[in-house]
Amino acid sequence: MNQIIKHANALYVAGEWIAASLDPEPVLNPATEAVLGLAPVGGRPEVDAAIAAARAAFDRGPWPRLSPVERGAVMGRFYDGLVARRAEIERLITEEAGAVRAIMPIQFDFGMSHAHYAVTHGSKYRDQALTPGTIDAEGGRKLVGGVVRREPVGVVSAITPYNFPFFLNVVKVFPALMMGNAVVLKPSPYTPFSALFLAEVAAEAGLPKGAFNVVTGGKEVGEMMTTDPRVDLISFTGSDTVGAAIMAQGAPTLKRLHFELGGKSAHIVRQDADLDSAVAGGMLYLIHSGQGCANVTRHLVHNSVRAAYVEKLAAAHRALKIGDPSDPEVTFGPLIRESQRARVEFYVEEARRSGAKLVTGGRRPAGIDRGFFYEPTFFDDVDNRSRLAQEEVFGPVGAVIGFDTDEEAVALANDSQFGLAGAIWSADLGAAFDMACAIRTGGVTINGGGAAPGALVAPFGGFKRSGIGREWGEEGLNAFTELKSVSFRSE
Repeated sequence: MNQIIKHANALYVAGEWIAASLDPEPVLNPATEAVLGLAPVGGRPEVDAAIAAARAAFDRGPWPRLSPVERGAVMGRFYDGLVARRAEIERLITEEAGAVRAIMPIQFDFGMSHAHYAVTHGSKYRDQALTPGTIDAEGGRKLVGGVVRREPVGVVSAITPYNFPFFLNVVKVFPALMMGNAVVLKPSPYTPFSALFLAEVAAEAGLPKGAFNVVTGGKEVGEMMTTDPRVDLISFTGSDTVGAAIMAQGAPTLKRLHFELGGKSAHIVRQDADLDSAVAGGMLYLIHSGQGCANVTRHLVHNSVRAAYVEKLAAAHRALKIGDPSDPEVTFGPLIRESQRARVEFYVEEARRSGAKLVTGGRRPAGIDRGFFYEPTFFDDVDNRSRLAQEEVFGPVGAVIGFDTDEEAVALANDSQFGLAGAIWSADLGAAFDMACAIRTGGVTINGGGAAPGALVAPFGGFKRSGIGREWGEEGLNAFTELKSVSFRSE
């Protein structure tokens, strides 16, 4: 770890590395339980200094006053610095988050694609001219016109979780900075090194002092970042429960909110679906050991093909190789900590008690004594009103639920407090499209959806308790701006 993180027990504030005031805490490799290193822990002094630095950088510094092209030049160096250190970053993601090699295209490549989009498209932002006209005025007709400007919101608190730490840090930091904001980033205490590594590269890129700051820590740090009146916008990815608490914390100062929260996404398999393709798509509920908000954890399968689907899904589970993600042949890694594994075990027992049929998994894997592993697990005959079907487990536990009509499938999909993602598999694209439009969710794929470049510019976010606002693409850039109208007349 010392070869990756250069500054021991230090936080990045106002362009400098400052000593953390609290005792450092060990960060564990979730696959081995070995200590990767001691992470700095920030407290009130560091958060106060970071917010003050960001406020000064925005109010008086050069960053928001640079042209989009000038900011793009700095952010381009930031991007290039990350690309150049890809091998180090991927090793860090594996050791810190327990990510297997198969999902590095999401953990690293997808994040860098978003960073590239933010730099290239953010550099092109210009004021939008309003249609000119004329008015009657003293002395004759006068020409009137105006522009609409997109200006940065101000100081952004960016708070990220542990599951995709590098990716989520990048997709918040790059758009926010590119649009001229100043950022204070707080990572999960489980994955702090990914954020500190980002700060090292940002410093090398030449970002102005205070434009980007990183403070680690726990609940106290988070509450300061969501309540301080000097903060203008909170960008948070995490659970809906924490999102609701942050909304209450930010309410007295009327902060702008940008939330990407939980999910319980439906994977609908119609009677005419290609079952092999549907099963391959259904296995995506296990991305990163089920630790993904958009994972399709509710499999709604037409009863005429449900038995065949369940059989194929079980076979696909048996083909997974569980183990240390540092082994490139491993396809299924650990959960982040023992507390998360205990949460998974609780929901498995709840499903058993509710009468659901355990098909595969449901236990800790035999022969693995270290690490926070749990077998990929799914149940059949699940009641859509059960806790397993309604609550976000954030682990490798799926639910198969039968249906008989398209209308029933849509009703089951919508019978959820969440609405983040979804999938439909069918040979009838027209019927599938109609269903996609009827589902109350932020995004739906049909037969696997489009290629990654198309998904890159599509807005990402959820309905209901799955979030507020959208990330990615143009909407993701605009989320960090305010609109200003300026009108004028000729004299």
